[in-house]
Amino acid sequence: MELFEQPKKRDRKRQAPLADRMRPKALEEFVGQSHLLDEGRVLRLALDRGEIPSIILWGPPGSGKTTLAYLIAERIRAAFVPFSAVTVGIKEIKEVIKHAAWLEQREGRRTILFIDEIHRFNKAQQDAFLPHVEKGMITLIGATTENPSFEVIAPLLSRVKVFRLHPLSEGELYRVVERALEDPERGLGARQPRLSPEGRQHLLRLASGDARAALNTLELAAQIAPRHPDGTLEINLPAVEEAAQRRSLLYDKTGEEHYALISALHKSVRDSDPDAALYWLARMLTAGEDPLYIARRLIRVASEDIGNADPAALSVAIAAKEAYHFLGSPEGELALAQCACYLATAPKSNAVYRAYNKACKDVEQAPIAPVPLHLRNAPTPLMESLGYGVGYQYAHDDRDALVDQEHLPPELKGRTYYEPTDRGYEAEIGRRLAEWRRRLKRPSSAHHTEPEC
Repeated sequence: MELFEQPKKRDRKRQAPLADRMRPKALEEFVGQSHLLDEGRVLRLALDRGEIPSIILWGPPGSGKTTLAYLIAERIRAAFVPFSAVTVGIKEIKEVIKHAAWLEQREGRRTILFIDEIHRFNKAQQDAFLPHVEKGMITLIGATTENPSFEVIAPLLSRVKVFRLHPLSEGELYRVVERALEDPERGLGARQPRLSPEGRQHLLRLASGDARAALNTLELAAQIAPRHPDGTLEINLPAVEEAAQRRSLLYDKTGEEHYALISALHKSVRDSDPDAALYWLARMLTAGEDPLYIARRLIRVASEDIGNADPAALSVAIAAKEAYHFLGSPEGELALAQCACYLATAPKSNAVYRAYNKACKDVEQAPIAPVPLHLRNAPTPLMESLGYGVGYQYAHDDRDALVDQEHLPPELKGRTYYEPTDRGYEAEIGRRLAEWRRRLKRPSSAHHTEPEC
């Protein structure tokens, strides 16, 4: 394909992968993304009017981003320039812009610049075509699996429309697979394949919404499947299992899926759901997440969401981290599972978390007061003569180790940060504090349960 040619029907040679051969040739063949392409939907309306703005297609692998970009260009008869963010530089971008201006002036044709993996473009590369997108010199279509909010510069993001693509449902994947099985030219139809119900169910489940993964697995399963005497190809469950080997889980250790899954794990533990906690833990470990990262997060959960309602929670979390560090995978993963179950079923309190946030707020906003003299040590005669340590009451001189003494600066006198809940061991802490405050004639704080932001 020349740099600025009208998109043509792509090469359907038999040696091309099945997923490439089965790419839709027209928008009507496209499967999925009905929220964008059904009649009356936003992208379909724009296509019908032939007025496509610069857009970013954000979605998981195999959801149709590249195919949709080709079909958009064909639909509006625009020149199509595909770039990969991995290989292109600013020099190539400038050449494209120059040729796009010439094409617009000479033939009145628009140019669609398609950038695959746009999240890999650095700031300088994105800046290079920013003014041309703004002027309408080119129509940009970017494809990314990463959240554009984190990966695309704000000036460019404000000049494009972001369309979110979803993983294909099993019903949509079923249509893609059936078309590949039946098509005798581009698909497997000439080989008379017969996909068993068990094999089909396993294939659709393993694909996890990824059409490319489903077709790649189907193609390999067809290559190793037995052929019957009547010529039909029997693609059964063993063939699909052998071809798939293992489910490919959508995951990126530094991307949105990473943060989504760890958030789900954290909130499942916080909400006392051990079953969900185990599921998200297994999802992350199976996808290849660093177990020590998960261990660190569980330690955080032990302090943030359980705290003194069960002081042993922190010890359990640290022990799980040490156990994994000692055993490694896969033996050590069981310690993380044990920890997740313990934390999920422990009584919950974020009182320490809220107390620390309140103290930090005073440190940031209240006047920075000196340490009261009676709390200071006096290791030298000079410091003693200045009043350091004068008036300090040694708690152990009291029978109950309880003294009526102010420990905050005068500017913060009476400030209460820690407000224990009545859950778990923290109920005992709350009872103890209330008794001490009664004896010292200090006000007891009311319980507050609103979470900190």
